[in-house]
Amino acid sequence: MESVEEISAARASRLASLRVRGPFRGPSGYDHHVREFVREFVRQGVAVQLIDLPSWSPMMLPRGMRDPWFDELLRPLDAEMTLHFSMPHQVEIDRATLNVNYTMFEATRVPEAWIERNLRHDLVVVPTESSRQTWLNSGMPDERLRVSPLGINPHMYGNPVEPLTFRTQAGRPVLDYTTRFLNVSELGPRKNIVGLLHAWLDATRDDDDAILILKLGRYAPGWFELLLLQMRQLEAETGRRFANAAPVEMLLDLLPDTEMPRLFAVGTHYISLSHGEGWDQSMVEAAASGLRLIAPDHSAYRAYLTRDTATLLPSREVPARFEGDPELQALFAGSNWWEPDHEAAVTAIRAAITRPNAGPYGARDVVLRDFTWERATSSLIEVLDDLLGN
Repeated sequence: MESVEEISAARASRLASLRVRGPFRGPSGYDHHVREFVREFVRQGVAVQLIDLPSWSPMMLPRGMRDPWFDELLRPLDAEMTLHFSMPHQVEIDRATLNVNYTMFEATRVPEAWIERNLRHDLVVVPTESSRQTWLNSGMPDERLRVSPLGINPHMYGNPVEPLTFRTQAGRPVLDYTTRFLNVSELGPRKNIVGLLHAWLDATRDDDDAILILKLGRYAPGWFELLLLQMRQLEAETGRRFANAAPVEMLLDLLPDTEMPRLFAVGTHYISLSHGEGWDQSMVEAAASGLRLIAPDHSAYRAYLTRDTATLLPSREVPARFEGDPELQALFAGSNWWEPDHEAAVTAIRAAITRPNAGPYGARDVVLRDFTWERATSSLIEVLDDLLGN
């Protein structure tokens, strides 16, 4: 792996300073990658002025989980460029600088208003080819788009750590189970937790030596209550009860970034049945942690997973639906996302329980080699340098 010094020596960057505008005080994926990019920009010699985006979410990390170092970067800075980490309609153009929007999307088309907004920006950067195709299919000119991936911290996720220890509601230590499936998601329709629970009901029995651990973010009011209702509806529709399936354990508390590797160390398998991803940071971190992976064969997953390194589930395009959330439904109107095949998911879960050490494996080496924050930031600096040179 290249060191920061080797990366810096390999380029003669024009990017000496940068204004970064995006959320960084909350628990969302955007908050996380703003923090990681900013840390690495500074490590690679770029002076940063950090500008918060408080409208991103009302959910903030508790003060004890915040790094006060970021507050030192709030002072004004003279820079030629502003890098926005937000959805296109949230960009507030800085007319004194070039403006670049780093963003992503989880379906086949972006809103028309996003294209209109992005055409006012100097460049749009997305993390994967799937997002690039989404913008192209929606009318964005190819020359205004670049791909630059996100990353992981190899020091946190590439080294052995002590797993978290906790018990199920019935009192059994979680680590007693041979096969331990993990999913880390913010609650909402796109993550398809209901589809995952449906597959779990059909795949497992109460005497299976397996457990499903759901680490759920409850950032929007009402989503958790809706999930509980949907679980009751699943029982009625399938004629099966969760009491007759292998246990499902829900973790609802926030964990600091430094504790997340210990959570991944609990799992043996990571599973997602998401309808669409711009990246899926948790899947990448699970890969770096050495878990066996089960993922749908669509969108961002294709950027870092192959059939040699993960169990990929066939998926089909269906209209994107956000029932109960008119704002998100309007955002996804006219676009498709993907429905992972239910029977394939059931088969994958069953296979992992009966043969826990079988199946594709090896995403860890790929992720730790190719998708570190050092490499991701170096790639992004090259993209920004190119813009400054034009």
